[in-house]
Amino acid sequence: MNRLRAVLSAHRFTLPLPTTLWALSLFGVAVAAAPLLGQAAAPPVLQASPRSAVVEVPELDIAKLEALVLQFNPLLRATAQSVDAARASVTSAGALLNPRVDWSRGPWQQLGSGSASSQSFTLTQPIENPQVRRARIDSAQSGELSAVQQLSSVRNDLLAQLRMRIFEAVLHQGEAEAAAESLTLLEQVQQRVRVRVSSGEAPRYELIKADSEVINARERQQTAALRAEKTLLEINRLAAGQLPAAWKLKTPTAAERSMSLSLDQLQTAASQFNPEIKQLQHELDRAQFRLKSVRASVVPSVDLRYSQMSDPQVRQSQWGVGVQIPLLDQRSGPIAEAVAELERARTRYEGRQAELTQQVVIAWRLLEMSRVRVDALSQGAVREAESALRVAEAAYRFGERGILDVLDAQRVLRGVRADLLQARYQLQVARITLAQLSGRYATDANPSH
Repeated sequence: MNRLRAVLSAHRFTLPLPTTLWALSLFGVAVAAAPLLGQAAAPPVLQASPRSAVVEVPELDIAKLEALVLQFNPLLRATAQSVDAARASVTSAGALLNPRVDWSRGPWQQLGSGSASSQSFTLTQPIENPQVRRARIDSAQSGELSAVQQLSSVRNDLLAQLRMRIFEAVLHQGEAEAAAESLTLLEQVQQRVRVRVSSGEAPRYELIKADSEVINARERQQTAALRAEKTLLEINRLAAGQLPAAWKLKTPTAAERSMSLSLDQLQTAASQFNPEIKQLQHELDRAQFRLKSVRASVVPSVDLRYSQMSDPQVRQSQWGVGVQIPLLDQRSGPIAEAVAELERARTRYEGRQAELTQQVVIAWRLLEMSRVRVDALSQGAVREAESALRVAEAAYRFGERGILDVLDAQRVLRGVRADLLQARYQLQVARITLAQLSGRYATDANPSH
């Protein structure tokens, strides 16, 4: 700019008028464009864009899910509070009766003499029947053991339900993967059919059939994926919503899918470790102790009494014993109620034992049926269906068969694979049912099945 001004200043008297006007116009354009030129000449400033953080979705296995469910499940926590209440009832049952003190004071007056005051007090200590006290304490202790077994029963059922939801999620995820694979194959067939239809080698109805099969496969894949997500939400519900917002289920290991005990071992374990049977046993013991307590209450308790009375002239002390005689009420009604309650508890206990034995046998038969079905499908039917599909695809490529044969072969393979997934799921359901009946999930101390 300075150089341009110097040139114009040096030639302002020598340049002609049109040239001078042209130079002044050029000078104005240069002045106006100077800021823009400066901005264009300035090197661009590179700003480092922040690297997008990679969010890792946590992968939870059966052990982690069990720990979270046992920690946060509201039903399990509420049942644990009932155990604390049962322990407090044992303390209440063992408490001794408190003594009773009566005190009185008033004026004392004798004819012909002045007035004075007199006072008296009485100390009474109830002595409870030892048989009633012992039976009440035993009944409370049986109630505590029953509450503990109720907590174990809730834990056993909760973990069994959790494992069934886990394998249900595995089932739906497998269905989604199989549907996605089937969708990919159908889309490839659809492309080949479209080419043949456009070239006139195949009728148009084959393309319509292929399009409908692709639509159905996509719907099956989306439905299976939504079912898997719903099952994961059910698992989160068992954990009281304490699972991460996004998480993946780790595939159960082979050890978590196996069953190593025989039928006799399962029946023995069910009779020893099933928490429901043990709870009914403690309820039966509790009913027996209640009957014993009611029968012992016919013999009344004894009250020891000491009284003292004093006035200005006399001071008197007395010892006494108080006994309530059971003449009008001989406790026949409470005894009959306790007998009926005892028989009801015994019937429930014996009936549940017989029912549990049959349930173990039924679950074992279902386990064997599912195992045979899995072996038959995985070793025979699936392989034959895959071979039939390969033959149909090869025949279609060479023009020996139509697209309907390929679609039928794919449909057969898809159905066989779905049956295999269902058989594997039923196998795990039977295994979890046997573990639940044998008390596998009641406590950590039980032997693993």
